[in-house]
Amino acid sequence: MKIQPHSGLRKKIIVLAVLLILIVSMGTAGYMVTEGWNAFDSFYMVVITLATIGYQEVHPLSVSGRAFTIVLIIFGVGFLAYTVNNAMRIVLEGELQEVLGRRKMEKKIKAMKDHYIICGYGRMGQIICRELRANNVPYVVVEKERSGEEMESEEIVVTGDATRDEVLIEAGIERASGLISVLSTDAQNLFVVLSARVLNPALKIVARAGEESSESKLIRAGADSVVSPYHIGGLKIAQTILKPAVVDFLEFATKSGNIELQMEELIVTEGSDFANQTLSDLGIGRKFGVIIVAVKRAGGEMRFNPTHKTIIRPGDILIALGEVSKLKVLEKMFKK
Repeated sequence: MKIQPHSGLRKKIIVLAVLLILIVSMGTAGYMVTEGWNAFDSFYMVVITLATIGYQEVHPLSVSGRAFTIVLIIFGVGFLAYTVNNAMRIVLEGELQEVLGRRKMEKKIKAMKDHYIICGYGRMGQIICRELRANNVPYVVVEKERSGEEMESEEIVVTGDATRDEVLIEAGIERASGLISVLSTDAQNLFVVLSARVLNPALKIVARAGEESSESKLIRAGADSVVSPYHIGGLKIAQTILKPAVVDFLEFATKSGNIELQMEELIVTEGSDFANQTLSDLGIGRKFGVIIVAVKRAGGEMRFNPTHKTIIRPGDILIALGEVSKLKVLEKMFKK
């Protein structure tokens, strides 16, 4: 099932249209019965009466016809004014534009593939979106209520409860590469992880944990990685005091937007020209001035400060440090 946030507007329009058709039909039938006119003359009389145009009657009215006209004016003209008022409000308050924008956004989401779903647009969610946007990574935000003041206008948003399967399906979870759940409570994040893992078993899932006891539960529920902001924040504060230069360097090297220095991941794909060669053979340092800080093997083993004799294999991830322009050239070469 798919959530339709604009169903309320659609219902309003349908109700107004049905009532308008009903009053015109009843008015037409009333003149046909009281005056014995044909359907067209009766319909024409209803139209000029409701529109308050003031043309003379199609035929002279009897006493009962005049009484019926009075009733039609009291109820019909009042209802017509109510309908016009609601139509103007829909346009002026942006309800119609919102529906059109919503449909446009749904089309965008349906066309997306290998994107990320960000559940929660709080302080953490906003930072995550900013970093993904800076790196041209496609993503969809799932948030219960969209706030125009906080949310960027270009954000692709699904309004709804991220713990519900239909909302995640609307966000394109079957076609997504990963999901990041940073909702306000561990229970909500746990529900999201459970639902996401069932809907897409191959999904990369990262979840936020407020309590240490929740980390193991989130892992068991299906999260690939669990991040505790309080734990990381505490460590960073301590390291800022103990090792300020190291913290400054890591912040500088990992922050998006730096053009001088950046730390990146270089993935060695199957069939790459870089596969099955040593770091010395590749000459990354000599040719590009890029430092290979670590090599993460396909099995998960991490080798820090690899020697020039280290052999690079398909599936390895090289943690590289260097200028952004040169890192981008290397990234393209590794994907060949």
